[in-house]
Amino acid sequence: MDLTANARTVLERRYLRKENGKPVETPEEMLRRVAENIAAVEEDYGKSSAEKEKWAERFFRAMDERKFLPNSPTLMNAGRELQQLAACFVLPVEDSLESIYETLKIAALIHKSGGGTGFSFSRIRPKNDQVGSTGGVASGPLSFLRVYNASTEAVKQGGTRRGANMGILRVDHPDIMDFIRAKCGTGEYKNFNLSVAVTDAFMEKVAKGENFPLINPRTKAPAGQVNARELFAGIVDCAWASGEPGVIFIDRINEANPTPALGPIESTNPCGEQPLLPYEACILGSINLSLMFREENGALEIDWDELKRLVHLGVRFLDNAIDASRYPVPQIEKNVKGNRKIGLGVMGWAEMLIKKGIPYNSEEALNLARKVMSFIDRESKAASAHLAEERGAFPNFAGSIYDRPGLPRLRNATTTTIAPTGSLSIIAGTSGGVEPLFSLAFTRQILDNDRLLEVNPLFRWIAEEKGFYSPALIEELAEKGSLEGIAAVPPEVKKIFVTAHQISPEWHIRMQAAFQEFTDNAVSKTVNFPRTAGKDEVSAAYHLAYQLKCKGVTVYRDGSLENQPMRKGIAKPELKPAPATSGAKWGKLRPLPRPDRLRGITDSKRTPEGTLYLTLNLHNGQPFELFAQIGKAGSDIMAFTEGIARLVSLCFRCGIDPAGVADQLLGIGGSRSVGFGPHRVRSVPDAIGRFIMEYLQNLDSRTTRTAPVQENLSFPPPGPESSPGKKEFPRENQGKTSFNLCPSCGIYAFAMTEGCANCLACGYTEC
Repeated sequence: MDLTANARTVLERRYLRKENGKPVETPEEMLRRVAENIAAVEEDYGKSSAEKEKWAERFFRAMDERKFLPNSPTLMNAGRELQQLAACFVLPVEDSLESIYETLKIAALIHKSGGGTGFSFSRIRPKNDQVGSTGGVASGPLSFLRVYNASTEAVKQGGTRRGANMGILRVDHPDIMDFIRAKCGTGEYKNFNLSVAVTDAFMEKVAKGENFPLINPRTKAPAGQVNARELFAGIVDCAWASGEPGVIFIDRINEANPTPALGPIESTNPCGEQPLLPYEACILGSINLSLMFREENGALEIDWDELKRLVHLGVRFLDNAIDASRYPVPQIEKNVKGNRKIGLGVMGWAEMLIKKGIPYNSEEALNLARKVMSFIDRESKAASAHLAEERGAFPNFAGSIYDRPGLPRLRNATTTTIAPTGSLSIIAGTSGGVEPLFSLAFTRQILDNDRLLEVNPLFRWIAEEKGFYSPALIEELAEKGSLEGIAAVPPEVKKIFVTAHQISPEWHIRMQAAFQEFTDNAVSKTVNFPRTAGKDEVSAAYHLAYQLKCKGVTVYRDGSLENQPMRKGIAKPELKPAPATSGAKWGKLRPLPRPDRLRGITDSKRTPEGTLYLTLNLHNGQPFELFAQIGKAGSDIMAFTEGIARLVSLCFRCGIDPAGVADQLLGIGGSRSVGFGPHRVRSVPDAIGRFIMEYLQNLDSRTTRTAPVQENLSFPPPGPESSPGKKEFPRENQGKTSFNLCPSCGIYAFAMTEGCANCLACGYTEC
């Protein structure tokens, strides 16, 4: 398997079988384990041992050549004790304590096995509603969302990866405004992505500016009303501020429900691309489009024959995986095997466009997206029909949308999904899902103090081929994060290597819609906004996504993650000038004397060892000394903490740059952590490093990126009166991209892509 250093790191950390914390299998052995486990199902359908081995070899080759990879739980668990292969689950939450806590138990089992869970809390009666058994009042859905969040926090270390959740509430629930604001600057519910289930009726009321009724789910009776535009504006406000809640268009999802007789779909998996019935799961896989090429007359052309082969192989692999998987509870196994939903998707789309010389933000790219995805969808249905001839249609076929004269019988109720491929795309050495390139370069830490600058290999190749490659160019690229304003790069190359934050939100949504047109389930995609974007632009994005028949939309305004300090570009920032010292000879450096009086700031941070109280005293505006206190005087942890604070103070007083001191402390991990994802405090040193860097960020106005506003491109919202005034997007987003510190590897390469926060350096993901 041709792997980059990053890919091997990801595999060793998360996928390879370990003993005593160390990998005891190679990547090739992992792929053999998976291929043989999935191919063993062939014998259950009457295939000979020789035929089984042939399929095992085909599965292995597809993965080994990085052309197809299944979802992470399959790579982690196939052929091992857990044998739970699905990534996506949806569980029911009924309006009773018995249902709520039974579902919570099942969710914990799923998280332990590496799966993610989605819930709709829409059936839970609103807060202050009647509780018949006690005569009291209900606490509402958010109280139970808080319980689920805490449970995920408690069990997330038990499995191979952290549990992730989707929480959904219908837009007509009486508690909808509380739900919309639940994560807006609160720091709560960090183990959840939140989305509002928006109905067609609501969007019609928004367009007309009319009131919208709220419905008590217990009584089904009206429980008041709200102005639809005001409620919609509340969604926009919080999405602009924090990236959440997202929106799913629930009626559109149910229009595509393949088995409506089994009931409505109410929720999706954590990243929103897989709508599922209650007690249902799905196994996903992705084809690497960047490798679907052949050379013809000296030019690269899409190899449609190879793509067809991979689609048919992928459908068979995923259908086998349904039978090979072990499920947490019988209800899930029954529903999964009754519908046999699979989700075949893609990764490497951005690199396919680059190899074809097509800009991501172009009509030509949209046309190719439709051509590629319609081909995959058509061939996946043909592959499913062929399997149905061999093995029978999915058991719930009768009454499904396919149960009509003239349509073939299918083995699978759905065949296509565009899922996040954060870790998988790093293993495959390509771009994630259908996203544009997020960055053309990033720095990767290889030793404690050594960082390696990594450049997109396609850009490096073209730069060398066209003769404009130079170390100075790469340094400039690392500083800026994109090719914008780099004179050495020809304009035609800049058009091809456009990055996510150079692409206007309209093009992001149009690309999502192009893939959605030929995808059974949904498309995981982030609509990136510059930090300077206004709320009206976010509103316009939601309207456009609805107008273009997307099944949902996730927006992210650059810099709205409220975690660690951000750096412009991706290179290390310029360090602040240090205060003068009284000596400079090695071994003789003397600290500045302490003035009698200093001014400072005090803060606290929650750590795995308890609450840490920090005071930073300043001299001439620069950090001069640090005091830190945790636990009781005389305790080991207090002595340890005081020792760090004294050494940090000595560094400051000797003129060591504060940013350099913070860099040494940031990301240091221990056996436990507090919090979740980018907010997670890993240790006392990590907390001290964050405290220092946060002060420096607030001090330095250069860390706030501004983007010049370009010529505007307007488009109408769905309906002549959807909102006052015209909704407009900048034609292109200009300026540098802000990156956050990854809580796993400590590199400033943490970004919002594919509907989730991911590290571009090490593959750490929030989902």
